[in-house]
Amino acid sequence: MLDIKFIRENLDKVRAAIKNKNSNANLDHALTLDDQRRKLIIESEAIRSRRNEITADLQKEKKEDLIEESKKLKEMLGMKETELKEIEAQWLVAMQEIPNIPLPDVPVGADETENQVLKKWGEPTEFKFEPKDHLQLGEALDIIDMTRAVKISGARFGFKKGGAAMLDAALMQFAFKALTDPQIIQQIAGSVGVSPKPFIPVLPPVMIKPDVYTRTGRLSPQDEDEKYKMAKDELYLIGSAEHTLVAMHMDESINEKDIPLRYVGFSTCFRREAGSYGKDTKGMLRVHQFDKVEMESFTSAANSLAEHKFLVAVQEYLMQQLELPYQVVINSTGDMGKPNARQVDIETWLPGQKKYRETHSADYMTDYQARRLNIRIKRADGSSEYAHTNDATGIAMSRIPIAIMENNQMEDGSIRVPKVLIPFIGSDVIKKQ
Repeated sequence: MLDIKFIRENLDKVRAAIKNKNSNANLDHALTLDDQRRKLIIESEAIRSRRNEITADLQKEKKEDLIEESKKLKEMLGMKETELKEIEAQWLVAMQEIPNIPLPDVPVGADETENQVLKKWGEPTEFKFEPKDHLQLGEALDIIDMTRAVKISGARFGFKKGGAAMLDAALMQFAFKALTDPQIIQQIAGSVGVSPKPFIPVLPPVMIKPDVYTRTGRLSPQDEDEKYKMAKDELYLIGSAEHTLVAMHMDESINEKDIPLRYVGFSTCFRREAGSYGKDTKGMLRVHQFDKVEMESFTSAANSLAEHKFLVAVQEYLMQQLELPYQVVINSTGDMGKPNARQVDIETWLPGQKKYRETHSADYMTDYQARRLNIRIKRADGSSEYAHTNDATGIAMSRIPIAIMENNQMEDGSIRVPKVLIPFIGSDVIKKQ
């Protein structure tokens, strides 16, 4: 959530962000509610002040007229506070709809077609034979079974077996090992000039309360159809470990000496994919349930943009270790999340589709999430500021295994295991058992 003072001092910037992010936020309504809220606060304080004066006078001498006035003021204060509570609730909803302000280098665009490529690494894989897509490979090796999953769970679910299951487990271990290794993190951090502090591994809850989800900025009336809700329990299944990791320090102050505070979480993720009807209907690219390694970071305002670039550098390190060709893109305003001030995606080459597809996102939030979640950094001098948050994909098990299978396929249909994963899998090739 943006600071109301910032909004009032930067109306043109806020209106531009609402327009460029294709948001339905009603800024004028939020400002009107804020005017009403401020007026009620002033009126309530005036009544409360007068009651305090009367209370002081009554302690000296009991007077019927003052007693009667105090009773009337009490009733008025009660009505004002009730009205204020209602207005503040409406104001908070309106404020939460206003998106974060994109950074100056974010391209203005309607959607993903106007994202800009920042760099490329590696070349699209070429074969001396006609390459297959991951579903053809997986079914031939009997390591992916969509047919039985559809029978049991419905569309966009799948079984991963044998080598595919081992590949997912290996990727999780590889990512956790790299992100908790002081030497590796020091090497990456040195390239962007941030603290070399390693990540803390976490297995977070995969269920979240609706009010907490809303405070993360990842749940709103516009996107609730994308989420799985357990109505009986009043809980949502998370779409990413970010959602519970960022809320871990809700209503807390983090000591300045502990930042940057970096977590790497592993969780199952659940997404309805309600807006993707007809897209990627075959295979495991776009499914309702998948596992993912996610990075979450809490920093000060001074270091948060550098931290964002550090997380992108971590993503690139992991991709280069896996020897997968990719491109880094900066997302346009129309292809960013509401809380994001800047978003960078990594798109990996998929030979089965003969194009780059998004496999990673890195989201720079400034203090937008922390303000909603009331997460502060407590300085040594006793002062405090809202924390800045960043989150980024480590490894998405829905997509990176696809990239590995398709880029590392051999003519006989077997799959070469990336060198860094061989110790975790115990074999250099995935083949039919």
